[in-house]
Amino acid sequence: MEKYKCLIVDDEELARELIATHLNQLPYFEIIATCASAIEANSVLKNNTIDLLFLDIEMPVLKGTDFLKNLRNQPKVIFTTAHREYAIESYELNVVDYLLKPIIFNRFFKAIEKFLETQVVVKPATSKPELTHIFIRSNQKNIKLYYDDILYIESLKDYIKIHKKEEKLLIKHGISAFKEKLDNRFIRVHRSYIVNKQKVTAYTKQDIEIGEIEIPIGDLYRKNTLEILKV
Repeated sequence: MEKYKCLIVDDEELARELIATHLNQLPYFEIIATCASAIEANSVLKNNTIDLLFLDIEMPVLKGTDFLKNLRNQPKVIFTTAHREYAIESYELNVVDYLLKPIIFNRFFKAIEKFLETQVVVKPATSKPELTHIFIRSNQKNIKLYYDDILYIESLKDYIKIHKKEEKLLIKHGISAFKEKLDNRFIRVHRSYIVNKQKVTAYTKQDIEIGEIEIPIGDLYRKNTLEILKV
């Protein structure tokens, strides 16, 4: 059985040992290295393929959040920290989970289950099923959101507004991180807008129309947007 390769990064030795102890109880995970700093972890990531990174936030020299923001090829990440105040920032960074120290095994296992849900197993001679929906958190509920129902998505600072034909949903989420949850029918056309290309009724070099709604095309997104819409 192929194992998922893990890297543990924490400036506290006892914290590293605890995570390693938890991981060692799971037969399908392999610890490639443990590091006491983000700088040390960077060297490991350059020389190894890592599937799951356990990353402390409060570390000397370079915080875990800043380290993650600068990683070009990011593995899946579970934050580990003693500080609750980083929860919102970690959510914006689209990590798998956010574990508060001291980390008990039951809570650790739930985070592992979330990671496994992100992994797609492709079996020989079968095709990957097309995803039709995701679940989003709104009004203290997990709501099923069908891709085909989305007209466009609008960024409002720390929130996004999902425009559907019959309603609008407001959730706390960064637009860039949310784009990663969508399939290739969705185009980032502006720093504040994502559109469902299947809903576009007309377009120019300056804007897109979805029915009577006009959405601007940003300068940085114009070339890519026009190339996709021409197909």
